[in-house]
Amino acid sequence: MPLAKGDFILVDFVAKVKDTGEIFDLTIEEVAKKENIHRDNVVYEPMLVVLGEGWMLKSLEEKLYELNPGDEKSIELKPEEAFGVRDPSKVKIISAREVSRRGVTPRPGVRVELDDGVALIRSVGSGRVVLDFNHPLAGKTLVYDIHIVKKLEILKEKILALIHRRIPKVDVNKFVITIRKNSITIEVPEEARFVEGLQFAKRGVIRDIERLFKDIAWVKFTETYKFEREKPKAKSKAAAKKKAKKESAEQ
Repeated sequence: MPLAKGDFILVDFVAKVKDTGEIFDLTIEEVAKKENIHRDNVVYEPMLVVLGEGWMLKSLEEKLYELNPGDEKSIELKPEEAFGVRDPSKVKIISAREVSRRGVTPRPGVRVELDDGVALIRSVGSGRVVLDFNHPLAGKTLVYDIHIVKKLEILKEKILALIHRRIPKVDVNKFVITIRKNSITIEVPEEARFVEGLQFAKRGVIRDIERLFKDIAWVKFTETYKFEREKPKAKSKAAAKKKAKKESAEQ
């Protein structure tokens, strides 16, 4: 059965520029290593997509509705379907001194954030810098090799996937989920308590659940701290008998 709006799916993909074959995004570690673009700080795994939520390019998402779980397809997006055509008016020239004031050494290929947005430095010369405010992929035809790995059906699976999306570096199976009629309780494991930005991640999960599950009235995060205390050593029966005999004699 084809995918539909609201479906939770896990997607593997390799995205590249058609003309050059340059890979600009992917989820598959094996491919990243093969192409020598592997990064240690990236979690390579199928990406969660909730169809209709705008988590992918709209034109790409619309083509996913034609697919079924398990399908693999190569999808081509023209510039106007992806990041738009290049706009010459977005190429500007400013003084190199202005870029330096932003704490950036003017060099071709460096990105700099200015009042007009983020720009790529195209060239530097004679005290001037040519800035390109177009998206780096503007004007390019893109190809997405997509695999619909799985469609999530169970509510608990969906909640865990939302948590993992926000807190990807902690084993999601260590979060304990309790689902009742209209509520969800999430037990935070010890490994997640000191994750940077945990409070923002929790708020993100709460907003996701509020938006995606209209029948859920509230969500609660809990933390349990267990004290490891040394138990008193059990006295042997012989020692207890001896103590009782001694106490009896003293009386």
